[in-house]
Amino acid sequence: MSTPVVPTPPAESAPSPWASRFWRLMELKIGIIPVPIYFLLLAVVSYLAATGKLTIDISSTIAVVALGAYALAELGDRIPFIKRIGGAAILCAVLPSFLIHYHLIPASIAKPLNEFTGIVALLYLYIACIIVGSIMGMDRSSLIRCFLKIVIPTGLGTVFAVAAGMLVGWAFGQDPRHVFFYVIIPILSGGIGEGAIPLSIGYADVLHTTPAAAYAMVLPPVIVGSLIAMILTGFLNVIGRRFPHLTGNGRLERNMREEFPEHGAQVSNPSLDLRSIGAAIIFAVTLYIIGVAGKELCGLPAPIGMLVAAVLLKLFRVLPAKFQQDSHLVYRFTAVVVTYPMVFINSLGITPWDKLVAAFTVANFAIMFTTVATMMGTGFVVARWINMYPVELAIVNACRCARGGSGTVTILETGKRMELMPFGQVAVRIGGAITVTAAIIALARFH
Repeated sequence: MSTPVVPTPPAESAPSPWASRFWRLMELKIGIIPVPIYFLLLAVVSYLAATGKLTIDISSTIAVVALGAYALAELGDRIPFIKRIGGAAILCAVLPSFLIHYHLIPASIAKPLNEFTGIVALLYLYIACIIVGSIMGMDRSSLIRCFLKIVIPTGLGTVFAVAAGMLVGWAFGQDPRHVFFYVIIPILSGGIGEGAIPLSIGYADVLHTTPAAAYAMVLPPVIVGSLIAMILTGFLNVIGRRFPHLTGNGRLERNMREEFPEHGAQVSNPSLDLRSIGAAIIFAVTLYIIGVAGKELCGLPAPIGMLVAAVLLKLFRVLPAKFQQDSHLVYRFTAVVVTYPMVFINSLGITPWDKLVAAFTVANFAIMFTTVATMMGTGFVVARWINMYPVELAIVNACRCARGGSGTVTILETGKRMELMPFGQVAVRIGGAITVTAAIIALARFH
């Protein structure tokens, strides 16, 4: 029986010299965007902004944010020294707020961005994909140990940070009561939405003042403390590169391994199953909705409820390995592609530059720096006694001073340790809730 002859496909003709040059140009990128596409997008957005036709919709917002975020990230990765301490994330987190405040972004662009109402919603979708996917990629045998262990350094760090901050406040002749309730506690309160706002409402109720007045006092330390934590985390990343034995490069426990060491590579099927990826995204959203329902039932923050659900599914092996791999792929995509735009848009929308500048008195800055540095230093020192990596544990403790979910994102991205998001969320959400509750009770008792 003769073997059938398979026709040979025609060979593709060589590209023209113009096409070859253009293809080489497409390999040059600003962030993730090929240079020709970047400048084409820039030209179109500039035209729409100049003619007042830039609309308030998610596609236009993505276009503008991508242009700004990836340009700043590229710049931050090229500035000497700054690039070594996470310059890309730092510029994305700080510069947009500065540009908006001083009207250096044209009103035709700033107005649609300010009126875009999906900032918080996008942040929670981002956090859902990061938390669920990173948990699915962890070694289940050490997952629960890490969650239990971080209680020790975050608890000790809180005690030492408060003591150190109070000591510096005393050295500067500051009122101890003011330092404690209006500088240190806001830094450790868990951010804005779940920290500064409930804290200001509680303070106003106890002191018989307005929440707005209390909020104006507690907000600056929240923002500046998170910024300090972000910058110090950048230095920790440098320390990790200089002294490799101090870091697990994203692994928290010394004997912890990644479930999928090739960052989501498909083991059983080398092809990319787009349906499965879509299902993994819906899975992350489902767990977030479960967290929202948990908040309504028992008051637990939605990200924490989502995290608990993901951990239980991981521990009891409810999900097939292939589905966990797909969730981990979603995490990798989100961390690589979405992080800088998310940091950028949060800086535009919810970081007030004037509040940031108002907190920079010498005494306030010294107190805030000491509080954050002590929090992180405690994690670094305690790590060796609980079999964890000092750099990673110090970064988790840094998240204790984060400006909520968005602050945790910027801190972890500056340190290039996005894998620590689940632990960072526990530190900022649970630690913040305990801090706010204890502070309001103490103020009511001793005011």
